[in-house]
Amino acid sequence: MKRDYVNENDWKPAEIEAVLGLAAKVKARPADYRTALAGRTLAMIFEKSSTRTRVSFEAGMWQLGGLGMFLSSRDLQLGRGEPISDTAQVLSRYVDAIMARVFAQATVDGLARHASVPVINGLSDLLHPCQALADFQTVRERFGGVKGFPLCYVGDGNNVAHSLLVTGAKLGAKVAVVTPPGFEPKAEVLAWAREAAAETGGAVLATQSLEEGLAGARAVYTDVWASMGQEAESAERARKFERYRVTARVMGMAEKGAIFLHCLPAHRGEEVDEVVIDGPASAVFDQAENRLHAQKALLLSLLAGPA
Repeated sequence: MKRDYVNENDWKPAEIEAVLGLAAKVKARPADYRTALAGRTLAMIFEKSSTRTRVSFEAGMWQLGGLGMFLSSRDLQLGRGEPISDTAQVLSRYVDAIMARVFAQATVDGLARHASVPVINGLSDLLHPCQALADFQTVRERFGGVKGFPLCYVGDGNNVAHSLLVTGAKLGAKVAVVTPPGFEPKAEVLAWAREAAAETGGAVLATQSLEEGLAGARAVYTDVWASMGQEAESAERARKFERYRVTARVMGMAEKGAIFLHCLPAHRGEEVDEVVIDGPASAVFDQAENRLHAQKALLLSLLAGPA
């Protein structure tokens, strides 16, 4: 039976933990997996442009012995009105899996519903599940584990915040999300995260208070204030988010020795000061590298079974 990774809430905690465990093995011994997906093909659909998502999936498939094919909206009939169901069924006849980086969650949900091959959410406006895998792989490497780990996200309650909440809760982490008024995470996603946290012993907090959210945090995370498609709101958001910039003072509210995380691309001087992102606490490039390893593990889990 095929599995999809379009919403991490559909996966059991042990299944997500297994992907991270496999990611560590893939990173430590990449040569062991060089032919694991030989002859397999991944269709990569991009409605939104990307550096990390495209390169990490394309390189990851090649390093596993397979092929990743980039398909922009200009390359697909989706942009000319072909139903998602038709695209999903046609691609399923050609490839072994589909990755989609899209605007609407409904698009990737529709692909998964109609495809007969695994579908991966490379990003939607609701969730960024592959990013969260890399984030918690980085936490595991730096701190030895995720269960009980206190992480604080500061900024917009967006897709990155949503996946940190749900994936973190599934792994038993303590995730706080600090946002300006009116930019809170969606209630539905908070409900998913709280339900998962109740099962795993994790904790979930949504607050407008930097002091409350950052108390005891060992990782401080932020993202751009205006995501792709929100450019017209940039000036207004900059005014509302100003006090939520991650500065040295904000880092000082967290636990001593806390690391800084950012999914990139970053706007220095906006959501984060240069002294933080380019300073000794920053783990952003380890985090970016781990997109490659976590996604290779995910591809192996979906296409090659447990290893």
